[in-house]
Amino acid sequence: MAHYLFKTEPDEYSYADLARDKRTVWDGVTNALALIHLRAVRKGDAILVYHTGGERAAVGVAEAVSNARPDPRDPAGRRVVVDVRAVRALPAPVTLAAFKSDPVLATSDLVRLPRLGVVPLTAAQWARALALAGA
Repeated sequence: MAHYLFKTEPDEYSYADLARDKRTVWDGVTNALALIHLRAVRKGDAILVYHTGGERAAVGVAEAVSNARPDPRDPAGRRVVVDVRAVRALPAPVTLAAFKSDPVLATSDLVRLPRLGVVPLTAAQWARALALAGA
């Protein structure tokens, strides 16, 4: 099982929306490197849902319930989508400041390449983020 962090603008689609809907198609990723990461997602992979904008924090855990597949709304065939389901909200958000100040998380692509909407996390980074969240 791999670990990822998926970013979302909470005003557009928040973790609370995912929890309400139980499941959604994760789409809208257009950055080339983020698409490479999204293409690697497989059913069962773990996902931290991260709110951008004013929040800038990981707020929930989700799971990929499908492998990445071509986005049916992309006539060029370049983009992919993944079905995800809500698992649980984090007891406490893990802020961008916490990522930057923590020695394990500071090496993550969230900090190194902040414009990416999908970033892989190592097992150590995943465990550290959950520990900081009190999960």
